[in-house]
Amino acid sequence: MGAFLDKPKTEKHNEVGEGNGLKYGLSSMQGWRVEMEDAHCAIISLNSLGLKDWSFFAIFDGHAGSKVSKHCAEHLLESICATDDFKNALKGNPEASSSNDNDSKNSVPITSNASSTGLSEEAVKSGIRNGFLVLDEKMREMAEMVSGEDRSGSTAVTALVSPTKIFFANCGDSRGMLVRNNAVFFTTLDHKPVNPLEKERIQNAGGTVMIQRVNGSLAVSRALGDYEYKQVEGKGPCEQLVSPEPEVSEMERHREGDQFLVLACDGVWDVMSNEELAEYIHSRMRLTSDLSEICNQVVDTCLYKGSRDNMSIIILGLSAAPTVSQEAIEKEKELDLRLEAKIQEIVNSVEVSDIDLPYVMHMLSSEDIEGLPPGGGLSAKRTLIESKLNQLLPGLREAGENEDREYLL
Repeated sequence: MGAFLDKPKTEKHNEVGEGNGLKYGLSSMQGWRVEMEDAHCAIISLNSLGLKDWSFFAIFDGHAGSKVSKHCAEHLLESICATDDFKNALKGNPEASSSNDNDSKNSVPITSNASSTGLSEEAVKSGIRNGFLVLDEKMREMAEMVSGEDRSGSTAVTALVSPTKIFFANCGDSRGMLVRNNAVFFTTLDHKPVNPLEKERIQNAGGTVMIQRVNGSLAVSRALGDYEYKQVEGKGPCEQLVSPEPEVSEMERHREGDQFLVLACDGVWDVMSNEELAEYIHSRMRLTSDLSEICNQVVDTCLYKGSRDNMSIIILGLSAAPTVSQEAIEKEKELDLRLEAKIQEIVNSVEVSDIDLPYVMHMLSSEDIEGLPPGGGLSAKRTLIESKLNQLLPGLREAGENEDREYLL
């Protein structure tokens, strides 16, 4: 943990999918970190589990290695579905039927009323919780964990989506968010050692919270793996210095209001607030229907805002998702033309030898530029700015990027 490259790796892994009345895009990028420790899971239909109309999405943010995050991405869902609570919750429930058409948005109505299907929400939530705990206990038995060769851990944030419900689960400081009626309707809560209840548990287990970290080392108070923090005798798995217990939340889906759902690791949330990210994604959805491209724009913008971590994000478009607007596209084109003109003015006003990208970004930031992407600001336009600058000054490079990071917005 904490090791950085001399230059960020900006190559991205993308995925897209559509079905069950949903559409998702995904992007992950290593960034400044020496290793890519994030992992993810995106399954548009759980047909193999007899849940054709259900979907599952998850982001796992590993630390001290990628072993646990990758293992969780491969096995958490099956661990949840194998619990007695989860299986019993679905018995005889129409939502669990796999006999519906592929596009389930017309098969089981999404309403704002309490579900009448008989689904036991509490049992599903219990199954999700127990799935986390069972997986954590099984991973403890892996040879690398027993020997101490691997000490990695991982946060997790997941969304299990049925035709009428969304079940969020989070363990650590990756975060999930639901945007409804143009506003942040729900977010999961980060598990940090300084949170009063988390700090109390840590201290009751004989630990301390120093520099906002467990025993001055680990920045999250809940995680899968991290077994060196789970060895206090006489304490249960949820009473250890680091707990594998997720917080699970359930809510009704609203066809008329639900716009999009976001899962992302802290590499995104460290530099963008809930409202900023919601506004930024909403504005980008008015420009393109390609959710993976919007995910790419998010991670690039977060990089330019100063994120030094791995970054992974899933955007799930829901029933009331914003649609592409020709008016919004025209306004964006106008903004780009105004930015290019301002860059030309800057280049013309000083000696070429004095110009580099950080300088131009700094000069632009001092101006009141109308129409910048909400939530993203000038950072969301850095790729355009760099392209225009290289067009005007061929061969210009970002020399001294590390030293000039104070210019990056």
